[in-house]
Order: sequence, then C-alpha cells, then structure tokens
Amino acid sequence: MLKVGLTGGIGSGKSEVSAQLAAHGAVVIDADKIAREVVERGTPGLAAVVKEFGDEVLLPDGALDREKVGSIVFADPERLKALNAIVHPLVGERMQELMDAAPEDAIVVYDVPLLTENNLAEFYDVVVVVDAPVETQLDRLTAKRGMTEKAVRERMAAQATREARRAIAHHVIDNSGSLEDLKTQVDALWETLKEG
Repeated sequence: MLKVGLTGGIGSGKSEVSAQLAAHGAVVIDADKIAREVVERGTPGLAAVVKEFGDEVLLPDGALDREKVGSIVFADPERLKALNAIVHPLVGERMQELMDAAPEDAIVVYDVPLLTENNLAEFYDVVVVVDAPVETQLDRLTAKRGMTEKAVRERMAAQATREARRAIAHHVIDNSGSLEDLKTQVDALWETLKEG
C-alpha cells in the first residue's frame, strides 16, 4: 500500500486532482468529506460543537450551519483551535477505518487540506501539493463558490503559506493553467506513483 498525502490551499484545485486520481484507480480518503460526516445531525461530533459554540451554529432543521461556524472560527484563531480539537480526532479515527478497509496493493490518496498545518507529512510515503497563485485562488472562489474576497482571504490566512506547503512536497502540481494542463500533470504523477 502506498500512502499519498494530497494537499493544497483553498481554491487550488485539490478536489479536481483528487477526482482525477480516483479515476485512475486510487482509493481516495477525503478529510473534508469526513469532517462533514462527523458533525452530521445526531452525531456525538455535532453535540460537542453545539456544546462549545452554542445553539446559534444550528440551522432550523438541526443541521450544522457551516457558514456560521466558518464566520466564527476563521476570524478567531482560538475558536478555530477549539473546533479543530473536536473535529480532528473524529476525522482521524474515520480515516484509519477507511485505510484499514483498503486493499493491500492500493494507492491510497488522503485528501487532507490541513496536512501542512497539522504537521502530518511524515505519515505519508509521498506528499503531493496542488499549487496555484493567490490571485487564481481568489478568482476561483469568488466566481465559482460566490465567496467574498474577505471570506477567502480569512480562510487563506488560517492556512499554511504556499511556501510552507511546497517545502514538504515530493511532487508539486501547478494548477495555474488549463484543465488539460492539469490532467497531463496528474497522468504523469499517477505513472510515478504506480512505480512506488
């Protein structure tokens, strides 16, 4: 089993790289997806978040208001630490369960946005960083996700710098070009990963 840590800043295109690797046959374990699962209605994770942040972080249907939580934690590093202290251990447990279920000869890609921030590089055989210029990230997130520039910059400020991510990378995917350019790079990466 080859364990690949995949990371990149918000709006870098990491999800697209993850999807392309899955299409090649990688087993993808998506930390963001799991982070949403562990705070779904009725979970101990959601109960812990509500205990920490109060009922105002719930939508009328009882689900977590992710936008509300984001507006709180990305403006206050201490509140972000509190949220991470709840969510990260739950995500880690679930990721381990999924890894244990993967075939022995699999290439397992861990899609982990905060890989750099949480000093997780040593846990992977290979670290792949998807990189894009800040202006490209801003354009993607304001145009495609409808985020304000202020909201994007707050999230970027809470993440590692491009330089810090690149410093831990075995491979850097430059996603400042076209989708075709990206596919060419991912195809080449896949061939390299298959070689072990």
